[in-house]
Amino acid sequence: MDITSMTAVGLGKKIKAGELTAVEAVKGCLAQIDKVEKDVHSFVTIDREEALRRAEEVQKQIDEGILNSPLAGVPVAVKDNLCTDRMRTTCSSKILENFSPSYTAEAVRNLEKAGAVVIGKTNMDEFAMGSTTETSYFGVTRNPWNLNHVPGGSSGGSCAAVAAGESPFALGSDTGGSIRQPSSFCGVVGLKPTYGTVSRYGLIAYGSSLDQIGPIAKDVTDCAAILEAIAAHDPKDSTSIDRNAYQNAGTAGGEGQPAFGYDFMSALVNDVSGMRIGIPKDYFGDGLDAEVREKILAAVRILEECGAVAEEFDLSLVQYAIPAYYVIASAEASSNLSRFDGVKYGYRTQEDEGLHNMYKKTRSEGFGPEVKRRIMLGSFVLSSGYYEAYYLKALKTKALIKEAFDQAFARYDVIIAPAAPTTAPELGKSLSDPLKMYLGDIYTVSVNLAGLPGISIPVGKDRKGLPVGMQIIGNCFEENKIIRAAYTLEQKGGRIS
Repeated sequence: MDITSMTAVGLGKKIKAGELTAVEAVKGCLAQIDKVEKDVHSFVTIDREEALRRAEEVQKQIDEGILNSPLAGVPVAVKDNLCTDRMRTTCSSKILENFSPSYTAEAVRNLEKAGAVVIGKTNMDEFAMGSTTETSYFGVTRNPWNLNHVPGGSSGGSCAAVAAGESPFALGSDTGGSIRQPSSFCGVVGLKPTYGTVSRYGLIAYGSSLDQIGPIAKDVTDCAAILEAIAAHDPKDSTSIDRNAYQNAGTAGGEGQPAFGYDFMSALVNDVSGMRIGIPKDYFGDGLDAEVREKILAAVRILEECGAVAEEFDLSLVQYAIPAYYVIASAEASSNLSRFDGVKYGYRTQEDEGLHNMYKKTRSEGFGPEVKRRIMLGSFVLSSGYYEAYYLKALKTKALIKEAFDQAFARYDVIIAPAAPTTAPELGKSLSDPLKMYLGDIYTVSVNLAGLPGISIPVGKDRKGLPVGMQIIGNCFEENKIIRAAYTLEQKGGRIS
């Protein structure tokens, strides 16, 4: 039985039916890791003993009828900026190289309650700052489709692990496209929920008003099941939203389906009849690779054949999204990362001649170049004399972008866009030009600025055999609409192979 090719829900069914055990599932993943990890390098930490111990414990609960979740007994890989008790959490940075948290992130706890088995922590761009997973202190991750290309970032390790069959599913975090873009590059499905849907408790913050945890998996069904497991109101997170409070505000997923709530599996309906799809002209102009455009528009035609109505429209303010995002994200990063000073925890320089010198040396030695760049940019835009000119103006732009999306969703159920301008670039081609790397986020950052949900699904391959991803964006709390559209397309078009 080839565990590496199974979906998470499919594997869960096999375990529940007694066709294999949770221990066998974990051993199958560990065997695949041993086979490909030396080339792909998806993981920073692999905890074999704890994973096998946990699998035995879960299997006993399954046998006793205590656990009946679709994910019970299924292995999962967790991005290394989500805290895990008993397992180090590094953010792929030297400054947290040996940090072992005393608690577990709420999203991971919810997965463990459902019976999932954490097998390890995945590589990422340092502190989630990057789009290629090349800024990691622990070395680059490679794209399983072509080892000379990047997997995307910052959740590149999670996406590569799923694409390489090392784990049936994974958790990532998305600040400006960090789930959707690497999912596109690696040919997997990645979902960024509405801001506040999944607790950020235990997520080491990059941009607090933008970060959101989400699932990465082989298909849409898996993403719906995982999101249902991890989404919940959490009083420990002040940005967490009780979606059930909005339950009776209308219907978002179709007739008879809850508007907001946490029932995402009900959206797995192969029907988009009458669904209104918006195609932003701004996203399909100059700068988008011709092959990417062709594959996405072919996918739109499939949805139209299934009864959807697609229409082009102008989505204003697109050109302001990148500068607004990087001003806000960098400002929040400069504040959030000030806690890493060599005093409380993490790396501390050996040359600490005086307190201020120790601060400077610790941070200079502990942070990588990209993190330093964003901290300095953030400190600059928050400084006296520049706050109003940059940061305040970026916040006003953020509000206008949200208003533009509100106007669009008054006319359309979902918006379809690229997840990235091109397929995965070659290793070493992006870091030499940071500005070019920042501009690669043009199609994803607006979703975070507006707090919207978005899903990336594979829609084919380019002439080099690299996956092409398409992004489906929904209005706030309307994950069910994007899940329904993605599921229908997946059923009609099939997943890439």
